[in-house]
Amino acid sequence: MSKKNLATIAVRGGIENDGQYNAVVPPIYLSSTYAFDGFDQKGPYDYSRCGNPSRDILANTLAELEQGQHGIVTATGTAAINLICQLLKPEDLLVVPHDCYGGSYRLFVNLAARGAFKLKVIDQTNQAELDAAFAAQPKIIWVESPSNPLLRITDIGDICARAKQCDALVAVDNTFLSPVLQQPLTLGADIVVHSTTKYINGHSDVVGGVVVTKTKELGEELAWWANCIGITGSAFDSYLTLRGVRTLVPRMKQHQKNSLALVKVLDAHPAVKQVNHPSLASHPGHELAKKQQLGFGAMLSFELKGGVEQVTQFIKALEHFSLAESLGGVESLVCHPATMTHAAMDEAAQLKAGITQTLIRFSVGIEDAEELAEDVKQALDSI
Repeated sequence: MSKKNLATIAVRGGIENDGQYNAVVPPIYLSSTYAFDGFDQKGPYDYSRCGNPSRDILANTLAELEQGQHGIVTATGTAAINLICQLLKPEDLLVVPHDCYGGSYRLFVNLAARGAFKLKVIDQTNQAELDAAFAAQPKIIWVESPSNPLLRITDIGDICARAKQCDALVAVDNTFLSPVLQQPLTLGADIVVHSTTKYINGHSDVVGGVVVTKTKELGEELAWWANCIGITGSAFDSYLTLRGVRTLVPRMKQHQKNSLALVKVLDAHPAVKQVNHPSLASHPGHELAKKQQLGFGAMLSFELKGGVEQVTQFIKALEHFSLAESLGGVESLVCHPATMTHAAMDEAAQLKAGITQTLIRFSVGIEDAEELAEDVKQALDSI
C-alpha cells in the first residue's frame, strides 16, 4: 500500500482500535489510575499523568502528521514550550527570534533572568546576527516561521544545516501553519511544537500543546520531563482535539481560500499602509515560503496609514470578526498585537520586532469568503 496522505492520517488516527466493544471512534479514558496485573506487575498504564490511552492516540496521530518519531501532548501550548526548555542547563545558550509570539518571549526572558539558561534574542532573517549567534555555540535554536504577527519567513533548512555543525538542536514553532502546510522535521529540525489550541483543534474550545521529535530517544527524554513536571494533557481535552484533527485538512483549505480573498481587498485599499502575507510577490519571504511551505497559511497582518483612532474605528466596524486573542479557529478573529498577544513585550522590544500601534492581525476563519471580504472592505471604507 502506498504511503498514507495527511487527510487519511488525520481522519483515521485511533479509528477501530477498541478491542472491548469494537467502537469505531476510540473511547475517552477518563480514569486517573489503572489496576496492576499483580504484585509488581504494571500494565501499559498505571497513572494518567504518566500515560493515558486517549492522550497517546492524539500524540501518535500528530507525530505521524509531522513525520516524527514521538509525540508528547501537554496541557497548553506554553507548557509545550516550557517542556523544551527542560533540555537546557544554566550554562546553555538558547537563541530565539526577536519577533516571536509574546507569550514565548515572556517565558524565555523570565526563565533566563532566573538563571535557567543563557538567552540571545536576534533577528533570524539577519545573516550577521545569525553568524554571531552560531559563533556563541548555542544548545537550542528556536525558530518561528511564519512569525507572529509579522509573518516573517525564516530559512528553516539553512538554520538546521548550520545547527548540525555546532551540535545544536533546532525547535520550530509550527502553530501558524499546522502539519498540513509545513513539516519542519523534513527540513532538518529536531523538534516541532504546536499550540494545539489553534489550527489542530480548530474550534476554540480546548487549550493544549504538543511536542513532536525527530528521534525516539529525544522524545523519551522529553516525555520523562513532561511527567516529572506534571504538564501532560487531559484525556477529555485529547479526545476533543483528536476530533478537531479529523477535519484539519479540509479546514486548512478553506482557511487559505478565505485569507487570499482578504489579502486582495487589503492590498488594494488606500487606507492600508502595508500587508504582511507571504502569498504576496512583494513579501520578502515569498520565494522562501513557496520552497519550504505547502501553502501560505491563513494568518495575516497589516498596518493602517492613520493612527490608533483609525484602528479603533476599523475594529468597531467589523461585523464578522470577533476581537479576541488566539487564532486558528473556524471563526474569524481580529487582534491588536501591541495591546493583546504581545503586551508582555515592553515598548522597546515591540518596536524592535516591528510591532506598531497601527498593526492589526487577522486569524481568517472558514465563513463565506465573499462575506468576509465585503465586511473588511466596508470597515476600511468607514475609517
